[in-house]
Order: sequence, then structure tokens, then C-alpha cells
Amino acid sequence: MDIKKYMLSIGQQAKTASFKIASATTIQKNNFLNNLGERILLNEDKIIASNKKDLLQASKDQKDEAFIDRLALNKKSIVAMADGLFQLEKLDDPIGQINNQKTMKSGIKVSQMRVSLGVIGMIYESRPNVTIDAAGLSIKSGNAIILRGGSEAIKSNTYLGELITQSLKETGLHSNSVQIVKMTDREAVTELITMSNFVDVIIPRGGKSLIKKITEDAKINVIKHLDGNCHIYVDQFADIDTAINIVDNSKTQRLGTCNTLESLVISSKIAKDFLPKIQKIFNIKKIEMRGCAETKKIILDVKEAKEEDYYMEYAGPIISIKIVNSIDEAIEHINKYSSKHTESIITKNQENGEKFIREIDSSSVMINASTRFADGFEYGLGAEIGISTDKFHARGPVGLEGLTSLKYIVLGTGQIRK
Repeated sequence: MDIKKYMLSIGQQAKTASFKIASATTIQKNNFLNNLGERILLNEDKIIASNKKDLLQASKDQKDEAFIDRLALNKKSIVAMADGLFQLEKLDDPIGQINNQKTMKSGIKVSQMRVSLGVIGMIYESRPNVTIDAAGLSIKSGNAIILRGGSEAIKSNTYLGELITQSLKETGLHSNSVQIVKMTDREAVTELITMSNFVDVIIPRGGKSLIKKITEDAKINVIKHLDGNCHIYVDQFADIDTAINIVDNSKTQRLGTCNTLESLVISSKIAKDFLPKIQKIFNIKKIEMRGCAETKKIILDVKEAKEEDYYMEYAGPIISIKIVNSIDEAIEHINKYSSKHTESIITKNQENGEKFIREIDSSSVMINASTRFADGFEYGLGAEIGISTDKFHARGPVGLEGLTSLKYIVLGTGQIRK
């Protein structure tokens, strides 16, 4: 099959569908979300069976543990996919909302209305649950979407796409509002990110190299984050037990996610008490620690951190460690090396907590909470289509509002400008 013609056809179909879905009622969109959620739960066994085919191939290809973790679906994750749709169903529909209305001296009334973006092109790796999250978010926000998942999840994504199409048809929505690109050739990505006549925004999710290439080559606006080098600062006023629990959860709950802790910053005033305790946990869970010179004085067998370690998103069982003498030094270190994704401070000192959230320049900043909470579902967005570390057009987890734009609405009674 000619890839260019195939992608052109998908683009044309998506553009046509986008006008239909943009005018769909809230009831129609909610009916779709409910229908798809129920359909997913009813077809749990078939979803797992299709996913097992992908997992088998990944095993043959000798993919690592973090890769397998991102790819795998089980009963818990399938229920979570459905729950995300049910949560989206309950959220307010942003489309058509009128905000900031004011009456001008001329007598005209000026306001802003939320509108859909149009057609979203999404390129993502590994995680088949993204297929459902993205479909639900795009429909609720009145957008059509073209989904190009990685070849490693093609069986899972294709089957999930069939369920989505069935629910679109059953609830009276245009069946091309969500389309799965079934060609795994990389040329399909090249076509998708340059189809500016049909696609309004590109959202990549995956490794840094993928996102960097898409950002460089795309002829369409991109919503993205390059990597997730997330930090926790254990302040001198931290509760040790609280800090241990949060650092452990942030790093070890899941190694391969973008909100996983990668770099630990510790006050010198608490390091001697804290480091040996977290080392015991990391040793049990086989997390390699790479520390600064001050860290090595406390933990003799820790590997010395190099400059590049502080920039790294390991997405695996490694963590960098830096001991600092003040909160100002911690903030300076984090702002220098951070990827602007998520940072957290562990402290009982309100002034330090407020200083941290005010001066750290990242899309999510936390006090006494695990970085693993940096997630659209956990933020009450229903789900997320991705996390943006840019400052335009959206920042942080991108949910419904992040998939809309604004247009000005002007109401007059015959006024003319003098």
C-alpha cells in the first residue's frame, strides 16, 4: 500500500469528521464515553489476549523490564482505562463555554468561547492505554484524532481501535472521529507530522529521541515534553519517615514513567540521618545510587555522579543524588538540571515550601507529595493526552481544557466604530 496515499486518506477523513464532532452535543459525547467504558470492561479477556501477542514479540525482541511494564495490560489497568472514561463523562464539557464577558464603552459585549482545536495527530510508544485515554479526551473536547502507536503495541492498539469505532457508530458519532494508523512504517509518522492541511496539532509521547525528532521535523504545532528528569528536595525540616516513604514511592513504584523520581537533592543538615535509611530501601530494590562528593563521604560505596547524571532521565533503576547547604542552592540546582516536568519538596517548614513552589520553574511543583501524582487522572482531569513542559499553549498534564482554544465573541445592538 502507498503510505502517502494511505495517510492522505486518513487526514481527509479526520478533517471531515472534525467538523461533525465539533458540533456534537454533550449528551452524545458522554454517551460515547460511557459506551466505550462498558465495552472495554466487557471485552477484558480479548484486550488481554491481543496484548499478550505484543508482549510475546517484545520478549522475543529482548526488550527490558521497564519497556515491558509500559506495554503490559492487565485487569487493573483495563479497569483504570474504563474508569478514566467514566470520570471524563462526569466532567463539564468545555466546548461552548463563555468566559470573561464584559461590556465596553461602545455598548458591545465581548467574551471568549472555548472551541475545539480540530484534528489532533498523536504519535506514541508502548502504552496501549494511551489509545483509550486519547480517544476519550479528544471526543469530549470536540476534536477528531489520528492515533499512531508504536509497532510494539500494534495488536493491542488495533483491537482497542475496533472497540472505539464500534462505540462511535453505536452512539451516532462520526466513525472517523478516531482513527488508528495501522501501518508501522516510520514514513507514516513523517506524513502525519507534515499534513498541515488536515492536522492542527501534533502530540508526541515517548522517548526523548522520538519527541526531539518530531519537534524538529513537524510542520504543525507540537504539544510536548522532551523528558521527565523529576526531582525531590529533602529539606532540613523534613520528617524523615515521610521523606523515606515519598522518595521510595516516587522512584520505585514504576521505573519507566515520565513522573518517576530521577534526581534526589538533600539538605546537608539532614543527609547523615536520611541517606543510610533510603540506601537500605534502594539496595533491597536494586536501585543504583550515583552521588556527589558529599554523598560519598556518608555512603562510601555509592558510585560517583558525573555532570551528565544530573541531566538524565534514567527510566530505570538508577538515581542521582546531590547534597546542598541551603534551599536556595537546592532551587538553583533543580532549575539548572530539571527538564521542567515535576519537582517536590519534603518539608514541615511552610516558608520553605512556599519559596520552593514560587521559585521552581516546572510544570508541576509539589509539597510533601510523590512525583508520581503528576498525572491527568490524579489531577482530576479524567485522563491526560500528555504532559507539556512548554509555556505555550498548555502546560502540565493536558486534559480537556488543554485540547481547546478560545475565540472572541462580540455581541452588539447595531454599534458602529467612530
